[in-house]
Amino acid sequence: MTALPVATGRRTLSTMLRLARSHPRDCVATGVWTVAAALATVTGPLLLGALVDAVGSRHRGSAGPLLALLAVVGVAGAILSALAQRAIVALAARITAALREKILGRVLTLDSTVVHGAGSGDVTSRVTEDMEIFSEAAPLLAEVFAAAVTVAVSFVGFSSLDWRLAAAFVIVFPVYALSLRGYLPKAGARYAAERRAAADRTQTILESLHGAATVEAFGMAPLQAERVAAASARATEAGISALRLSLWLTKTMNGAEALGLSAILLTGSLLVHGHVIAVGAVAAAALLFHRLFDPLGTLLGSFDDVQRAGAALSRIVGVAGMPGAEPVSVRAPDGPVAIEVRGVRHSYDGTADVVRAMDLTVPAGTSVAVVGASGAGKSTLAAILAGLLPSSAGTTALRDARGTVASADLGEAGRSRWIGMVAQDTHVFTGTLREDLTLAVPDADDHRISAALATAGARWAAALPDGLDTRIGPDGLHLDPAQAQQLALARIALADPPVVVLDEASAEAGSAHAHELEEAATALMRGRTAVVVAHRLSQARVCDRVLVMDHGRVVEQGTHDELLARDGRYAVLWRMWTMRTHTPAEPVQAVSGSSARPARG
Repeated sequence: MTALPVATGRRTLSTMLRLARSHPRDCVATGVWTVAAALATVTGPLLLGALVDAVGSRHRGSAGPLLALLAVVGVAGAILSALAQRAIVALAARITAALREKILGRVLTLDSTVVHGAGSGDVTSRVTEDMEIFSEAAPLLAEVFAAAVTVAVSFVGFSSLDWRLAAAFVIVFPVYALSLRGYLPKAGARYAAERRAAADRTQTILESLHGAATVEAFGMAPLQAERVAAASARATEAGISALRLSLWLTKTMNGAEALGLSAILLTGSLLVHGHVIAVGAVAAAALLFHRLFDPLGTLLGSFDDVQRAGAALSRIVGVAGMPGAEPVSVRAPDGPVAIEVRGVRHSYDGTADVVRAMDLTVPAGTSVAVVGASGAGKSTLAAILAGLLPSSAGTTALRDARGTVASADLGEAGRSRWIGMVAQDTHVFTGTLREDLTLAVPDADDHRISAALATAGARWAAALPDGLDTRIGPDGLHLDPAQAQQLALARIALADPPVVVLDEASAEAGSAHAHELEEAATALMRGRTAVVVAHRLSQARVCDRVLVMDHGRVVEQGTHDELLARDGRYAVLWRMWTMRTHTPAEPVQAVSGSSARPARG
């Protein structure tokens, strides 16, 4: 399995700055209001110090104007802080939205073989968990920026009182530096490990759910449960390790604050006794430092969340910056297309082959059914033939009247012109029925759409309240599994590729519409080169040839009748199937290359 890239810190920062620069007005507003709010934060303690001196002097008449000015600064500070927070949050929200669109857009344009090679868990965790972590941290990152500006302006305020008070204030930074020196080298690695462990956990859970049938068939439930538990334990251990480091940083921060305030009070006391500065300056310095508790706490205490967000952001930028599938100029298929497989094998872990030394030729316009027990390698072979999964070795090619084209050279766009695939699990997109179907052919008119629905046996579409404009999906009309499968078959019929791969596309064994799905799949195969992973053996018998797979190899092949006459594995599977379904073995017209195929387009 090939891991997706993780961006370097420099590249991650560069991406964030580029996203920020794409919103210049928000950046200017954020900078102006943040600096103004920081100035108001510093001005308040300075005025209060002047007020202390005024009250203690003979010129108490100046206390009234100072009080009024202090009130004005307080109100202005609150307003400016609100405006700064609003600008910062708006900028953070826009950057987050742009980043979300960037990664989703990139994932959708990645070559499917890259996604399969990395594993769905890694891709899913980056688009969901990592993006969620960054989204939640974005307001905090904005607060960190405001806190940094406030600390910088406050240092100027300390310097305006007395340079020795500023020096006393600076004493906290070596403590912070030592704390961060012990924290930062470990934090990045620990949070990256936490994110990797979370991705591994997601991958293990997804594999358990998607492979539930295989897990049940081989009695692997206890073993898979142990794997999930082990992955969860590793993720929990990584999280606890990062949390311990975070708590250590928090304790050192509290110690630094106590040291800093003590240093300012001690320095101020000595300067007052030496008649160098007035009491008001010390009071102002102490209040100013107290005012900095929150910004300093945000600035340094946020390293925990910043490191976590940085680890997630690096994973997001790593995918968002990946090159999309290169546009490949591939000619359109010319007439019927044959499939040629030579020496194909595939392994998911680099050791055990799921498909072994496969040689296969499917003549143009003929159909082949692939049957076998769960785990035999049927779906893996189907994904390789459809071009969705790169084989570990060997070649897969398509041959038409003009010559041979390697499947690996087709690219995403070219692949869809030559091959269409329907899997058992299909997705219904939110939108109208027309919009869902025309994902395959955006310029298809209503006549072509209706013809595709008829091919798929989707007679229910004609009875929809708004016809093709009826909204379907999560926020519209709910389609049952059989209807969703017919929708997927209609998409392929609309795209009209010369080769179709059906991975248990009619495996609704318990559905009242199972026979309709089989008829729709048979209609889709007619006149096309078809490879069918047949869960229902009643579909296998209508194909020109049947392949029986076991542990990644083809152990039997022939027509339905030939394999029954041999009384081998297929015959056993057929008897078990007919006993379970009570399906009579009456003759069924086979799907052959001589069948008339509807005109393309």
